Amino acid sequence: MFKGTNDNTRIAHISDTALWVAVYRAMETKRKDALFRDPYAEILAGERGKLIAENMAGGKSGAWPMIVRTAAMDEFITRTVTQNGVDTVVNLAAGLDARPYRLDLPQSLRWIEVDLPDILSYKEEKLSDAEPRCRLERVRLDLNDAAARKKQFEQINRTAKQVLVITEGLLIYLGPEDVASLARDLHEQKNFRWWVIDIATPVLLQWLLKRRFRSFAEGNIQMRFAPDEGPAIFRAFGWNDAEVRTVSKEARRLKREMPLAWLFRFLSPLASKKKREFFSKMDSYFVLLERA
Repeated sequence: MFKGTNDNTRIAHISDTALWVAVYRAMETKRKDALFRDPYAEILAGERGKLIAENMAGGKSGAWPMIVRTAAMDEFITRTVTQNGVDTVVNLAAGLDARPYRLDLPQSLRWIEVDLPDILSYKEEKLSDAEPRCRLERVRLDLNDAAARKKQFEQINRTAKQVLVITEGLLIYLGPEDVASLARDLHEQKNFRWWVIDIATPVLLQWLLKRRFRSFAEGNIQMRFAPDEGPAIFRAFGWNDAEVRTVSKEARRLKREMPLAWLFRFLSPLASKKKREFFSKMDSYFVLLERA
């Protein structure tokens, strides 16, 4: 159990979100037509992860965007590593991600997980008998500590040639100033070449906070970052959007759409123009950024 956790059915600490998402990866793994196989997700989620997912608004029916995100980012990561000469992957706020164990990666690849001490210790305990497919390192660090974060980035930059950074599920919990600071810190490292992110639109974030994740609208854990500019906002910090995908299009391509998506498409032409415009903006992006 992570620090700050008192209620086994609720998210009380940012690290608890990793338990929740692991449940969805475990669900997908059990499907005959699974988009990915994560044999470690169920043990990492544990009973508490299941309780959190069951008590989350939308419950299991809300799993589809997380599953689509995982599959899309898997594609970004494996392609960038194999085709662009990446020798080091840095996963910031790595949580309970098991990609170093489940993806087909070069043995020579250096994979660095950065996260808080409690969650990394929990992860090490749960995966003590598992063997990563590449050179896995773990760094215990609070990413809110800007000085320590920058020092770690500089250290990695000195020992790497082509770095891919991952911030899956992280940016939405940061404020705009924090995202800008992180983007600048990453760009300062000349060997940090690629960056995989996910961001929501403002319309989607507002809907989530009102309808599904009301607990993330207040308190210590808040969903905040959803820029009007979308992925283009990162150009000001030296990052070009090399590839952009939306959850809606990816979900249809991967056959993991929201429940009754077919009915929504059928009825959509009957809705008012204002309603159609609203729903067209209720989306999120999976983005591969490239250093400008």
